[in-house]
Amino acid sequence: MTQINEGFTGKSAASDDRLPPGQTQVTQWPVLSYGPTPHIDPSDWSLTIDGEVNSPMTLDWEAFNKLPQSTLTTDIHCVTRWSRFGMEWEGVLIDDLIALAGGLTTNAKFVIAHSYGGYTTNLPIWDVQGGRGMIATKADGEPLTPEHGGPARSFVPHLYLWKSAKWITRLTFTTEDDPGFWEVNGYNNYGDPWKEERYSDEY
Repeated sequence: MTQINEGFTGKSAASDDRLPPGQTQVTQWPVLSYGPTPHIDPSDWSLTIDGEVNSPMTLDWEAFNKLPQSTLTTDIHCVTRWSRFGMEWEGVLIDDLIALAGGLTTNAKFVIAHSYGGYTTNLPIWDVQGGRGMIATKADGEPLTPEHGGPARSFVPHLYLWKSAKWITRLTFTTEDDPGFWEVNGYNNYGDPWKEERYSDEY
């Protein structure tokens, strides 16, 4: 299954029309992380889906990779002002994980992504549904390296890339918002690159 995010690929407009304000197009993929890079053996990796779902679950690496795989071709935008066009990502859509967990309760409004090492980031559930979010294991046909969040990271490309948590281990669906690491340290709570939502109004 191939999913193409509307507004990021699939149009013949000039590059400037694909580049959010304040961004510069790059051809390489810069590595930006806070703190040391964890090296997680896939045999030790797991993904938990819990909170406001009807059937909380935990998948190991083998079970996760038996799920239907989807491909998402899109541009990515980092808050540090670089963008890379037309990357191909492969993984499991969050829609499919929600369905596997029995669907969301009527109280679910947000999802908190948890990473190995304690990092979290927050999203309204709308932003991970309808093919807009996945748990990715490959980029441009290659397995994600630890530096880029491997063995698996969340991927929500219509927002700045810090919202796509590296080294993902849990998605918790909640009734209330719970700002994560960067959000409580000065970044915008949402992170729309087209509106340049880089930082909180308090900073």
